[in-house]
Amino acid sequence: MRRPPIVPLVLVAVPLVLAVAGPWLAPEASGRGPAFSTDGPLGTDFAGRDVWREVLLGGRNLIVVALAATAGAYLLGVPWGLAAATARRAADELLMRPLDVLLAVPSLLLLTLLATIGSGTVLVGALVLVHLPDIARVTRAAALDAANGTAIEAMRLQGETRWRTGVLFVGRSALRTLVTDAGTRLTGTLYLVAAAAFLGIGVSPDTADWAVMIDRNRDGLFLNPWSVLAPALLIVMLTVGLNLAFDRALGTRRYGRRPHRRARRPARSVPEQVT
Repeated sequence: MRRPPIVPLVLVAVPLVLAVAGPWLAPEASGRGPAFSTDGPLGTDFAGRDVWREVLLGGRNLIVVALAATAGAYLLGVPWGLAAATARRAADELLMRPLDVLLAVPSLLLLTLLATIGSGTVLVGALVLVHLPDIARVTRAAALDAANGTAIEAMRLQGETRWRTGVLFVGRSALRTLVTDAGTRLTGTLYLVAAAAFLGIGVSPDTADWAVMIDRNRDGLFLNPWSVLAPALLIVMLTVGLNLAFDRALGTRRYGRRPHRRARRPARSVPEQVT
């Protein structure tokens, strides 16, 4: 019997619970104390605010933006890649070449250009554009063999619709690759959102955000380490837990399973020497 994946569940559940339920669990704001004090559960930050309260308030924006951007990128990139894989060569080139131009732009530069002109919604759109070329290319590469195989030709000769051939069959063949990519992509999106917030892109400097907390409190790391370590550990726990959870879903890791041992053959009995 396999043991339940306790480690990835705990690593994912703790940051998610704090991010979702944190605004309702956060205590009322009190007067500000001295900067980087160690009084209280996690002490105070650079502005004398309670670090524990800032941690409870700072995770929702990071996780919501990362999830929305990843979902939007897949909703747009997967059909794009499937259409390119099942289309003729001229249509394939027409679909994929503009993405190569977008792929050449550095992600942080694109975020800086787009996110500075708007709020969080523009940041989500910028992240979708950042991930769109990669997702479309991965989808196309994973579906290309199935789209040009003999099974598709047989289905077309039988009069199957383009929906059944292009989506149900070709899309299903690329599903495992896309699930694997989704785990890595979501982790990368979390780090990209955190990097954008760390640089002040898309959020104001006084916003309760885990990445902003790391940036604003780094000068007091040795005075009150929890002002930096608490949000940093939550981001690391979430990203590592998501990778382990996707590995578990794909069956690439088997937690709690002992390695298979070969059964030993019984030793042959040595016949007694006849005297």
